[in-house]
Amino acid sequence: MGILDEIKLRKTFGIISHPDAGKTTLTEKLLLFGGAIQVAGAVKSNKIKRGATSDFMDIERQRGISVATSVMAFNYRGKKINILDTPGHKDFAEDTYRTLTAVDSAIVVIDVAKGVEEQTENLVGVCKRRNTPMIVFINKMDREGKDGFDLLDEVESKLDMSVCPLSWPVGMGQRFKGVYSLYENKLILFSAHGKQNEEDTLVIEDLSDPILEEKVGQELADTLREEVKMIKEIYPAFDQEMYEAGLLNPVFFGSAINNFGVKELLDCFVDIAPNPLPRETEERVVNPDEKKFTGFVFKIHANMDPKHRDRIAFLRITSGIFERNTNYMHVRQQKKMKFSSPTAFMAEKKSIIDEAFPGDIVGLYDSGNFKIGDALTEGETLNFKGIPSFSPEQFRYVNNANPMKSKQLQKGIDQLMDEGVAQLFTKEESARKIIGTVGALQFDVIQYRLEHEYGASCSYEPINIYKALWLSWEDDAAFAAFRKRRRSNMAVDKEGNPVFLAESKWSLNTVIESHPEVKFHDSSEY
Repeated sequence: MGILDEIKLRKTFGIISHPDAGKTTLTEKLLLFGGAIQVAGAVKSNKIKRGATSDFMDIERQRGISVATSVMAFNYRGKKINILDTPGHKDFAEDTYRTLTAVDSAIVVIDVAKGVEEQTENLVGVCKRRNTPMIVFINKMDREGKDGFDLLDEVESKLDMSVCPLSWPVGMGQRFKGVYSLYENKLILFSAHGKQNEEDTLVIEDLSDPILEEKVGQELADTLREEVKMIKEIYPAFDQEMYEAGLLNPVFFGSAINNFGVKELLDCFVDIAPNPLPRETEERVVNPDEKKFTGFVFKIHANMDPKHRDRIAFLRITSGIFERNTNYMHVRQQKKMKFSSPTAFMAEKKSIIDEAFPGDIVGLYDSGNFKIGDALTEGETLNFKGIPSFSPEQFRYVNNANPMKSKQLQKGIDQLMDEGVAQLFTKEESARKIIGTVGALQFDVIQYRLEHEYGASCSYEPINIYKALWLSWEDDAAFAAFRKRRRSNMAVDKEGNPVFLAESKWSLNTVIESHPEVKFHDSSEY
């Protein structure tokens, strides 16, 4: 099979939502349909030891939330599906934003009762800036929630989407009877036991068929006929080109926890979702069907398996064929590297592969060579665009709570900072370590992982910092004078770059006005 055939088989997408909308549950059910797992985990229940497949870190199982992106692959209807399940919590938005650079499309999960929430708006905004094709899944239809048309209006107004319903609910909550697929002209009857049998699916070419009353009752049958008529009058018909351009968004309804409406979503996704798409670099556009291999690192995770202390770089293949034990160029370091054990993923389960194709996500064992955004090529210098980095918003001193474990603490902090979820600064005046994060919950995760993965313990101390800013200058002597004068505010980041720690917005503005010879940047990639 040639590379063009392999590309046509692949669909790589991310699942995004506000916390608790049912995103990880939906991932589980997609894996069930793909035969990748036999039993779905109870995501919410801490009493059940079997957690969700995609939530593989202990802290995720304990808290019932996703704090790291999981990568899972499975085969369905002859296609190879790559799912990236992302954290919904805003404190882990950096991980999600970067992951969205590695997908070709997305599924947006919305809770029928809560509607469009803040984090959903943020994540959809990131997708829209890249014109990422998105499908919307309205979840938890077995519970009471908002009216279907009101939800569509909310999606259009808050998310700036043009919606196209491809399924429609029959009732809601206790009166929920199923969904009608406008995509396939089928009525799928709801079973609260999560088992959909062949007899639960009826092909109905004409909604005036009296079998509709027989199955859902007169009132719901009349309502469905009226609402489907309104849908066809109000909303545009599905258009493949508009969807692929990110200008039209199909909508499905269902209940992931009950395994309902998920198969219809997956079947349509396999039909319409794009195959691997081109990627922009600073030098040129990389097309997936190019012969030469290229790829970029969008995530780094330490201790995927705490027993083996492994550090994995997640590589998205963008063109050509990646082959095991083949020399490739690490563009930033300008050195050749080859990989003896590249892996494919099912959450924390890994299997060694001999080759991978555009759209695939490959795990590379890493001893510290990779940073997020790094490119691998067959020799060409390429720098991939659009991989964001963020200035921290929360800062704390980090102290060693067990002097006997200093080496373990240092190693743990070094490796966790490389993942990109937090940043480390060292004060020049006192050599004290400061951790900066986007969200407060990340401090708990770092503390937990240091203890359980590295055997080290730390404590935090508050510090008054408004913002960390990276610096650039042209006159070395002028900068040396600035550095000496502002020594109490100076620190270096993990790479040794000078950073100014501003105590307030007012003090920062004063310093900027007083020192025009120095430029201040809110990202290390200025």
